[in-house]
Amino acid sequence: MFRNYIKIALRNLLKHKTFSFINISGVAIGLACFLLLSLYVKDELSYDRYHANADRIYRLNRTFLSKDGTESLRLGHAAPPFGPLVKQDFPEVEQVVRLLEFGGLMQYGENVYNEENVFTAEPNIFKVFSFKVTQGNPDKALENPFSVMFSRPMAEKYFGKENPIGKIIRLENQFNCTVTGVFEPLPSQSHFHPQALISFSTLNDDRVYGAEGLRSNWGNNSFSTFLLLPKNYDPQKLVKAFPAFQNRHVDPKASTYSVLNLTKLTDIHLKSHLDSEIEANGDIQYVYLFSAIAIFILIIACINYMNLATARSATRAKEVGMRKVIGAVRHQLVRQFLSESILLVFVSLFFAMVLIVLCLPVLNNFTQKQLSFNALLDPVFLCIVLGITLFTGLIAGSYPAFFMTSFQPLSVFKGRIASALKNGKLRQGLVVTQFAIAVVLIICTAVVYSQMKYVKNYKLGYSKDQIVLLRAGSDSTVNYESLKQQLKASSSIVEVGRSSRIPSGRLLDSWEAYVMKGDSMAPADIGVKSLSVDEDFIPAYQIEMAAGRNFSRAYSTDKTNGFILNETAVKLLGWKNPADAVGARFGYGEIRGQIVGVTKDYHFESLHQKVAPIAMFAQTDRLGWMSVHISGGNVKEALAHIESVWQKQFPERPFTYEFLDQKFGILYATEQTQQLLFGVFSGIAIFISCMGLLGLSMFMAEIRTKEIGVRKVLGASVTSLVVMLSNDFLKLVLVAIVIASPIAWYAMDSWLQDFAYHTKISWGVFAFAAAISIVIALFTISFQSIKAALMNPVKSLKSE
Repeated sequence: MFRNYIKIALRNLLKHKTFSFINISGVAIGLACFLLLSLYVKDELSYDRYHANADRIYRLNRTFLSKDGTESLRLGHAAPPFGPLVKQDFPEVEQVVRLLEFGGLMQYGENVYNEENVFTAEPNIFKVFSFKVTQGNPDKALENPFSVMFSRPMAEKYFGKENPIGKIIRLENQFNCTVTGVFEPLPSQSHFHPQALISFSTLNDDRVYGAEGLRSNWGNNSFSTFLLLPKNYDPQKLVKAFPAFQNRHVDPKASTYSVLNLTKLTDIHLKSHLDSEIEANGDIQYVYLFSAIAIFILIIACINYMNLATARSATRAKEVGMRKVIGAVRHQLVRQFLSESILLVFVSLFFAMVLIVLCLPVLNNFTQKQLSFNALLDPVFLCIVLGITLFTGLIAGSYPAFFMTSFQPLSVFKGRIASALKNGKLRQGLVVTQFAIAVVLIICTAVVYSQMKYVKNYKLGYSKDQIVLLRAGSDSTVNYESLKQQLKASSSIVEVGRSSRIPSGRLLDSWEAYVMKGDSMAPADIGVKSLSVDEDFIPAYQIEMAAGRNFSRAYSTDKTNGFILNETAVKLLGWKNPADAVGARFGYGEIRGQIVGVTKDYHFESLHQKVAPIAMFAQTDRLGWMSVHISGGNVKEALAHIESVWQKQFPERPFTYEFLDQKFGILYATEQTQQLLFGVFSGIAIFISCMGLLGLSMFMAEIRTKEIGVRKVLGASVTSLVVMLSNDFLKLVLVAIVIASPIAWYAMDSWLQDFAYHTKISWGVFAFAAAISIVIALFTISFQSIKAALMNPVKSLKSE
């Protein structure tokens, strides 16, 4: 019996080639999109799950509070004393391991590189995380100071095929480190990717950090601290005990301004978006979003099949009637039609796999991932894929199967089926659903594009173009003034400024601010971010002054007790206008001085964040960045000159640089990827919908062949016939637009709230989406409508 079902199914597929092509193409594209996005979602959900203890590892976070109780700074890091004290006060915690990012210059012979993703790590790191150590003893490799373990690629970069164990690496041209082990790099699905691990005991050296700092420095919250908890242990027990813990060790009022909490390791990548993270994380909202898009695309493909199958009912009605007359029962006919549907979906799956192979490199390029086709062949995932394919076939074929097998033989032979098919309410509803999904995606694409254009054209309050960034450090042996003058000797260099941080980064440093209240200095009620700069930082970035002046070498006190605030800080600290603040007494941390100037607000961080109150001051020992503003005339000449000066000053350091506008672009990389994917999948949704619309219009024209012939004989023009045939479908598209618009508005209005500064959703976005949908639908329908309207009425009536 089953073999007979397959034979009939194949015969029908080959007999109606055009409609088989439309169905197979639509379902194949739908399945390909669904599976591609499923690979992306699977990859995002798998982060950090390869660790044997993944479900028991938690990261210690620290959040600082303003005086009104609001969060002012949320860190995925903590101060160094917390780690040992947590282990001391909470003996049930099995392991506590601390990491400190420690990038810098590494040298072995002629191989010299500025390295990132280098961490100091405590020896028990391998008891917490699952590293695959290929050389060295993981229990002892990080015990001694100035020991280092390399990832395999990094070991090969420095030593080639030589055995790295025992080799000496020069660190920051100051320290010798001994290589004690090699490990395989962590998978791409990890929230951090160390390329080298230096023994944590190295930090005890006062030239590096100092043992006293590790014991008592509560202000340097740069240490990633991970806890391994017992099985089935409730982490909230620790969280509830942390306030008293802080009051006991930090100061008696610590819990009023500092909060400790825990984040599960497997939640970090998708659910942790703190002000400091080891690497940029993903977002669970995007996982939900792309999962929804995958399901919607597959639904559109299923709707196509259902619509075309029910529309074809007129041509198969007599087959159903005849089968019933000769004894076929309904469940047999249902199995027949479901077999056809399942066969078509599995044929589509084959072509979907071909499309996946072709499109996977493009998706990897968009998302900067390393998704592999082999992931589909994972036994568990493959079973899920086959199950979804079977489910798709059953869902797509269920309505046509039950609809067509409901025909009564007498009605079929009397020709009543064709007239009933003209008014398929469910089919109309399915068309509306298809186009509503497509219109939502078009509107989302337009809004994301509009926001990215808004971000690109937004006036940041400083010049981000032609700014070359150099990590110059703050070495006391370097005459940076002389270095700057050498750089400015070329006409291609406009200005050179130094700072502790650079625009496009996060303002993570803050001290307590003090303002005059009555006759004395008192703590301010707000948190103020700190930024150390030199006299040339403001001119280099062309930041405008709102009042007062810039730092000047003519005033020696500027370097000891001068401050420049931004407009936001002035406003929040209580001055009515910038001019009132100039000359006022001001304190910041341990420094007491006066405000010499006020800058206009500028967007140091991304437009996701509001402009923060900033206090700028000149501390030359904290100026690790150099910003070189070059003229736009000859970039190559400017870079060559910078490199020449750099090599003379730092012959042992490789010359590396970044452009500020490129770093600024990275801030919105996720949104740009989202825009691209929205555009691609909205196009696919429209394409699949229009394929179904084309098939439906062909069948409706076929059903109405006699009516068209009669109307032409009675004098109807081609134009009136095209309008008549197109009207019904265009009405459905208009209904879809009306339904989709409020849904899309709500979704994108919520999305825009993630930006502190964003565009408004204008009516033009909805008009654009409506126009695109109508034009494409009209083009699709009119092709078949014109063909039907031009048909010879004699042949039309004769064929009936």
